[in-house]
Amino acid sequence: MRVGFVNILGFPNAGKSTLLNALIGEKLAIVSSKVQTTRHRIKGILSTADYQIVFSDTPGIIEPQYKLHERMMGAVRSALEDGDLAMLLVDLKQDWQRCDQLFSSLKLKVPAIVLLNKMDVVSADKVQAARMFFSEKSYCKKVIAISAKNDKVSTSLMNEILPFLPEGNPFYDTEQISDLQTRFFVGEIIRGKIYDNMEEEIPYHTAVMVREYKEKPGLVRILADIIVNRETQKGIILGQKGDTIKKIGSDARKDIEAFVQEKVYLELFVKVRPRWRDNELFLNEYGY
Repeated sequence: MRVGFVNILGFPNAGKSTLLNALIGEKLAIVSSKVQTTRHRIKGILSTADYQIVFSDTPGIIEPQYKLHERMMGAVRSALEDGDLAMLLVDLKQDWQRCDQLFSSLKLKVPAIVLLNKMDVVSADKVQAARMFFSEKSYCKKVIAISAKNDKVSTSLMNEILPFLPEGNPFYDTEQISDLQTRFFVGEIIRGKIYDNMEEEIPYHTAVMVREYKEKPGLVRILADIIVNRETQKGIILGQKGDTIKKIGSDARKDIEAFVQEKVYLELFVKVRPRWRDNELFLNEYGY
């Protein structure tokens, strides 16, 4: 049996979360057109009779501007330290030279596959040119063109990944799809709906903390706080007569019910915590 850890690395918006969700077959990570959506290292576990692969979606690599960003880059560093294979994701519309500089700077100690994502939106000539460019790099063992949005990407990648993984016994129960608690994913679903419903910078100023998660017969009761930096942001998230937060709550509740397979009662509150992104105590409290 093949067992191993595979870490997905790259710039923001390369498609890492989309790829993780496609590989696992579950919506574990937030997918948004906005950059810097992923803030944690999210492990997805894929188990069959022949293998168990633990995939890690990591935050897009950036230059930190806040302590929150430093924590996010800490999640990336932890992924670099414990893996059997790195999957380096390239958005084919991005600057390949810049991607190469990033991948070289990681100083990987494990083999790496370069995945050329979004092959469906560029020409075949561009895909071939990217293959040539990355295949010559010392960190690259193989180059594969993919479309992370394609549901069949998991099947096509397995045969490429498995030869790099050692034989062994499973690390996790074969029914488990992540090492994170359900309430973490509940918070991420709510945060994802903030990204979907809010424009401009608001999503980057918010965090979500699930204060209560109680399972009762036929119902899961959830109370969660949406954290913002300023009173003006609180007003925007609440919306006129509370319309915006009602929409966020309604959208989130539907996805949470699909995730936990139970009826859900969800109540959201908005709290102002000035400069929370630079406050060590708040970051610890909010799970960063």
